[in-house]
Amino acid sequence: MPLRNRGSLFSFCLGWLLLIGALSHVALAQQASSTAHFVGSEKCRQCHEKVYDGWKQTRMANVVRDPKIHPEAVLGDFTHPDPNRSFDLSQVAFVYGSRWKQRYFAKRGDDYYPLPAQWDIKNKKWLPYHAADGTDWWVQFYPKDNEGRPTGPTCDGCHSVNYDLETKTVTEWNVGCEKCHGPGSEHVAHPTAKNIVNPRQLDFVRGNDTCIQCHSQGRPTETPTHGMYVDWPVGFLPGMRLADVWNLEESRLGTKDFYYWQDGTAHKNRMQGNDYVQSVMYHRGIRCFDCHQVHSNENPSNLMATGNDLCLGCHDATNPSGLHGTVSEHTHHAANSAGSQCVACHMSQIEQTVSDSFVSSHTFRFISPKETAQFGIPNPCTSCHKDKSNDWALAQLKSWTTTSPWRVAR
Repeated sequence: MPLRNRGSLFSFCLGWLLLIGALSHVALAQQASSTAHFVGSEKCRQCHEKVYDGWKQTRMANVVRDPKIHPEAVLGDFTHPDPNRSFDLSQVAFVYGSRWKQRYFAKRGDDYYPLPAQWDIKNKKWLPYHAADGTDWWVQFYPKDNEGRPTGPTCDGCHSVNYDLETKTVTEWNVGCEKCHGPGSEHVAHPTAKNIVNPRQLDFVRGNDTCIQCHSQGRPTETPTHGMYVDWPVGFLPGMRLADVWNLEESRLGTKDFYYWQDGTAHKNRMQGNDYVQSVMYHRGIRCFDCHQVHSNENPSNLMATGNDLCLGCHDATNPSGLHGTVSEHTHHAANSAGSQCVACHMSQIEQTVSDSFVSSHTFRFISPKETAQFGIPNPCTSCHKDKSNDWALAQLKSWTTTSPWRVAR
């Protein structure tokens, strides 16, 4: 057999072996999860102390906090009156968020309810907080006042481990170990790789679903769920296919709405998954945790590395989709400048989280100035060069001989 054919056969067999291994892990994980129960992250610390200590410093481990136990978690200014804030700190049972915005929940009975103001962390000011008509899909099914919108069905499934819609209880608040690894009682009793979910051992769809379960906008496949309109994937456990219980919000190409720009790129925050499943990276089997290290807060956004070091770790000269030549030759900007950062062009910050704070898109598509002229979608060129026009940017792109004009100036 020719060497080339032997190599192809080897690659084919290796691919099947990897797939069979991933499916076997899924079967074992699902078998374990059907009999295991949740025990809380503290149980994991006994054997995984270093990983636990790293995770404990991340924002995932500190999504919601009780200000009575963690007064340092309160970022909003409660010492001065403000027309946008009608409540005081004594009414706050939980603070939510610590990077872009901070929201505040009050407790009544067994439920939590969002208070009507949020703290804009970047601009250090109070803003109203209320999901208006015509925004999130679930709004129409709830009273207009925040006091009629419990966070259990609208938020808490992603802010906790094992939120129970019926009992309104959790195993633990925040994104604990079992949110990504599944119920761990059997693993704690008899530690083995066969009775716990390791997302790295799953196929790329299920592996990514572990993250997409919360980093996406969608709705349950069955609505209402338990008689409620729930904004998180009820019943999902790591190792399952998220699509069995959750539908991502669909884009209507050519139409800008609450969720999407006209090209299908997300328009608002918490839509990383909606973006990512459109990307070439996703279809090549890259997983969220190939770039993000959720057990560490060492780098911003829990990234494996900072700046171009992360991207160029894979997109080097040996990769057909890698960088051939210098960064400056590719970007036509000075080395180490803002314009020579991979994310500047391939992960535009066009998805609003609050006020004038935006997060990066995850389609990795370059948005041409022509799309800005046609549809109003912000492009990376004039978003940076604010004093320049779309025509100027298109002319610059067309002059680049190292990049296809069909891609950047279409």
